[in-house]
Amino acid sequence: MAMKRLLFTLLGLGLFTVSLCAEPERPNFIIILADDLGWSDLGCYGNTFNETPNLDRLAREGMRFTQFYAGPVCSPTRANLQSGQDQARFGITQHIPGHRRPFAKLTDPVVASHLPLEVETYAERLSTSGYVTGYFGKWHLGKEGYGPQDQGWQTVMECQGHTQPANVTGTGQSQRTADYLTGKAEAFIAAHRERPFVIQLSHYAVHIPLSTTPELQKKYEAKKPMTGYPSNPLYAGLLEELDQSVGRVMNAVDAAGLAEKTLILFLSDNGGIEHEQSGRVVTSNRPLRGEKGTLYEGGIRIPAIARWPGRVPPGSECHTPVITMDVYPTLTELGDVQPLAGQPQDGVSLAAMLRNPEAKIARDTLFWHLPHYHHGTPASAIRQGGWKLIEFYETDSVQLYRLDSDPSEARDLAAAEPAKVAKLRADLAEWRTQVNAQMPVANPNHDPARADELAKGKKNAEN
Repeated sequence: MAMKRLLFTLLGLGLFTVSLCAEPERPNFIIILADDLGWSDLGCYGNTFNETPNLDRLAREGMRFTQFYAGPVCSPTRANLQSGQDQARFGITQHIPGHRRPFAKLTDPVVASHLPLEVETYAERLSTSGYVTGYFGKWHLGKEGYGPQDQGWQTVMECQGHTQPANVTGTGQSQRTADYLTGKAEAFIAAHRERPFVIQLSHYAVHIPLSTTPELQKKYEAKKPMTGYPSNPLYAGLLEELDQSVGRVMNAVDAAGLAEKTLILFLSDNGGIEHEQSGRVVTSNRPLRGEKGTLYEGGIRIPAIARWPGRVPPGSECHTPVITMDVYPTLTELGDVQPLAGQPQDGVSLAAMLRNPEAKIARDTLFWHLPHYHHGTPASAIRQGGWKLIEFYETDSVQLYRLDSDPSEARDLAAAEPAKVAKLRADLAEWRTQVNAQMPVANPNHDPARADELAKGKKNAEN
């Protein structure tokens, strides 16, 4: 009773202004997703040809991840990012709609055409507690009736390509897409600075076909190439456009006084595409092996940076293997939102790791399933601790690597470690059963001479 009288006295004197019922202040979230950006492309990851001062600043002011993973191609990552579930649960194991190779040795599964509406996205989950949501850019998880506006995103501008025409921009002239989308994100931040918000800014950069502004192309054509790296001026210019967008978003958050209330997370949707199917070289993921559309490290390991002043240690590095499906549970934990009952969660929260890169998470195994032809043949993979096994379905063979000592996957240890192969292969098979992963089957129309042909009418919209 005495304590209650003291409280009333303090309130009457204006000395106690915090409501006993006040909710804790919830952070804002900004997810910036690049398209096809490789692990070795940024300055803060060691690249000396491409100029990425804003992303380098993001890393200086936050945490750089060295073993952050995604799916091997576009739509699978976007599905697991939105849902926190492995994309194999939905049959989105290739970009939508995928390629078909009618004469290949195997017939791969038909790719699902959209993310099911009954799957609750992180935007839907956060909006249940008052978050406002904005989605800007590439979706690639379904068309009419299955777009971001149908999956919890309240303000939406969906588009692809590197330039938006005048009828889209509404300005009477065309505009570079990165510039256009960033303006949308800046306006959203300014309009919702008084409420908790979540933004996903999904760039088309640095997807092929490559293009950039004449000024940036000229700049990089005049620059000395980096030894051992393709040093493509169009790629570098397009990446600089993306980097400028990141800088503008950071500045908008800072100018609004929201820096210490806002987690910015930068990711790529898969590894870099080293070469187009025409053979033209685009980038290089070295020292990692492989590229987008494969399950080697170059196809699934991505650049990732998190900034949250006062929460994420500046200049820190995290070396723990994590994956894009971890974003959903991370945001819901930080946003103080309970998971939806009955919806599986394959990701784990990285909330503790964002505060301390040495924090442990309750997982030591990651899985990938790419039962399709892309820049490789149908395969699945498992990483358990420092070990990684890739299982190839055309040949019923495996490769085994020790990533902690051989991140370039140069030494196949399968023949020397039969017990480890058996264990990992069994764990991978058990996981495929758990998620009901769809498998390729023998193709009765197999023709070795025509195995690489695509089905008629199928263009490589997503190489």
